[in-house]
Amino acid sequence: MLFDNCGRPTLNLRVSLTQRCNLKCIYCHAEGQIPSSGSTEMTVEEVVQIVSVAVSLGIRRVKLTGGEPLLRPDIVDVVRGLSGISGLQDLSMTTNGTRLSTLAMPLLEAGLMRVNINLPSLDDATYRSLNGGDLRETLGGVEAAVKAGLSPVKLNMLILRGVNEHEIDSMIEFAKKAGVILQLLELEPLRVSDPYYLRYHYLLDAVEENLRRRALRVRTRGDMQSRRVYSLPGVEVEVVHPVENTEFCAHCTRLRLTSDGKLKPCLMVGSNLVDVLTPLRSGVGDEVLRELFVAAVKRREPFYRSLK
Repeated sequence: MLFDNCGRPTLNLRVSLTQRCNLKCIYCHAEGQIPSSGSTEMTVEEVVQIVSVAVSLGIRRVKLTGGEPLLRPDIVDVVRGLSGISGLQDLSMTTNGTRLSTLAMPLLEAGLMRVNINLPSLDDATYRSLNGGDLRETLGGVEAAVKAGLSPVKLNMLILRGVNEHEIDSMIEFAKKAGVILQLLELEPLRVSDPYYLRYHYLLDAVEENLRRRALRVRTRGDMQSRRVYSLPGVEVEVVHPVENTEFCAHCTRLRLTSDGKLKPCLMVGSNLVDVLTPLRSGVGDEVLRELFVAAVKRREPFYRSLK
């Protein structure tokens, strides 16, 4: 297992498969990757080799992201290749869900275990204004994922002030009826303008207090930035509250791999990446890749630090 200089283990790897997306979410942080035209994408074989090295170093959970990972025509092959890696305990994906209606079952059969689906609103007009998409496609994807057994299905609801905070209760009820988990996400100051962030950032403290009063049980996910999960009658609600949250950073166990093959130690920092794809394509072996992983992990440090 790899530990950074702050003693935090590295257990999770988020793998971005593409920068491309079929929606246009203004607030998308794209895993902190700097957008570029004609950016290189890793092949199936390259993704599998790099993740295999990660697993050999103690990483046990992999999440496929983007962009929109389902735009990859070889996405089922990617999942099949990764699911065959010995020692990998959890393989999941974050998606906008618009293509899940036809892909949920093939992905499950290839070895995908679970999905997170971005769903900022249940209102057609609000949904369309946020990303230009068709709400029906995403709702169809949610239904297909549940039916296929990609369990648990989690809904990611990014809360924006004056836009959708009034929908939280209705989204909780929807999650309950659909048999899925709801995650409430806080807008982060990444790849959005300062005026946009100041206008739409919505503190989740009051939301969490309300959930705490209503919860039958509250637990903390120590392996995932100490997030709190609120068990309400018939549904679970998880709150992702990272901004200026020193506890969140102190318990981060995550490393990222960009779609063009660079290890990214922190979502919020773009200046300390470690290129693994270029060496791989030049013919280096797994031992060199392991050394690059070690170097990347040594660059991990909490973005929001305690003043103690």
